[in-house]
Amino acid sequence: MKRQAHPIITGTLILTATGFLSRILGFFYRIYLSNLIGAEGMGIYQLISPVSGVCFALCCGPIQTAISRFVAQSLATNHLKDGRSQFTAGLFLSETIAFLLAGLIYWKASFFAAVLLGEPRTADLLRLLALSLPITAAHSAINGYYYGKQKTEVPSLSQLAEQLVRVGAVYLIANHYLGQGQTLTVTIAALGLIVGELASLIVSVLAIRITFFYENRMYESVAPVSSLPISEAFRNILLLATPLAANRLILGVLQSVEAIQIPNRLQMSGLSPSNALSIYGILTGMSLPFILFPSALTNSVAVMLLPSVAEAQSVSDTGKIGRTTELSIGYSIYLGILCTGIFVAWGEEMGTLLFQNADAGTYITILGWLCPFLYLATTAGSILNGMGKTAATFLQNLVGLSVRLVFVFLWIPQYGILAYLWGMLASQLLVAALHIFTLYRLIPFSFSTFYRVLRPMAAIAIAVRLTKYLIPLSGLPGLVIGCGAICVFYLLFLLATKWAR
Repeated sequence: MKRQAHPIITGTLILTATGFLSRILGFFYRIYLSNLIGAEGMGIYQLISPVSGVCFALCCGPIQTAISRFVAQSLATNHLKDGRSQFTAGLFLSETIAFLLAGLIYWKASFFAAVLLGEPRTADLLRLLALSLPITAAHSAINGYYYGKQKTEVPSLSQLAEQLVRVGAVYLIANHYLGQGQTLTVTIAALGLIVGELASLIVSVLAIRITFFYENRMYESVAPVSSLPISEAFRNILLLATPLAANRLILGVLQSVEAIQIPNRLQMSGLSPSNALSIYGILTGMSLPFILFPSALTNSVAVMLLPSVAEAQSVSDTGKIGRTTELSIGYSIYLGILCTGIFVAWGEEMGTLLFQNADAGTYITILGWLCPFLYLATTAGSILNGMGKTAATFLQNLVGLSVRLVFVFLWIPQYGILAYLWGMLASQLLVAALHIFTLYRLIPFSFSTFYRVLRPMAAIAIAVRLTKYLIPLSGLPGLVIGCGAICVFYLLFLLATKWAR
């Protein structure tokens, strides 16, 4: 009998492959965009991310999570049509909130830009962001339906379509304006955002219409239990999504305070407003995307873990949750240690070669130490959310964010942006430790410090040393070959010492 691949593994591989491809496109896009609008322009564009995060917390993320969880439960209990009812209720709720937010932001964009963000030049960006919200909400709800069924092909395809169309649209628009001798503004980035989201929605809508057509035929053949009343579906979505939304809203507001205050506090350290925005743009628009690039894998695992854990919990399969936890945490640590080695070894060269910016390289090197804790927290947090422990993850993320805010308010004026980088390290370490502690109390799992931590640390040290000795760094091709060599040596050492378990 042919052995079927586990849905978590299959889904993770699909999401990871498209995630990596999308992020590679995103890298070239950011390099191209930074050359078009400069570091200060990148800083202005990044200022709207807190507003985007708050909106996503209200109309997208929590509802997507609720849809995913209920669809997974409907499959586990064989109440097939219940998942459809939950999706319909979630989509309607998400779109209603999105249109309300879009109207508010569009008409009050100048106020939000000048008073809340402290940068009037973000007003047009906010208006374009408002236009994208209903599109993003619909796309997010559809993704939640497919994640709940542990089918990742459609979300992956829509993600790839979004990135391809966004990059292509910005390239064409930029060439058009530059050809006419006009000066480009940061608005071009927001235009690309809308066009990309629209392409993603078109793919998602076409796919779900086809899915519903075949599901309707299946329902007729198997005569499943009647669908959930829509009023009860709304109630279920609201009961789960409301606390999630409240949690994410509080975190989003605090993250907005953080993002707005970083440039302000940098000015208190002696920088001009332009230089402060430039440093903020270098950090958030150039260096952080490098650190987050490998998280395409951990984010894919996290997306697949939530419905899988929810399904296992609905049938009281604690053994499956324990095995999933042990495996996921182990591979998150392996990936995190590998990435730390690469970024610490060659972060300076990455910033210089790709962005022609030495500061970007310095930030990449320091932030490289984030990787094990960042990836571990992402995975553990998803498992906790899948078990319904959203209050615990919220409080622990709140503690971590509070630590970062302390660094922002107290130490950036004295030590500059380096204080914020160290604050990020301290915060992520604390959040990862709290998540793991809480998870272990709920589902005890075996963990070998030597096998999961010390062994890969030795492996990355040997891999970096061998690579630097054998492969001299020479331009971008040398950097790519060197990173690949570190990965190969690292994996070979881990495979050779697998017996140590």
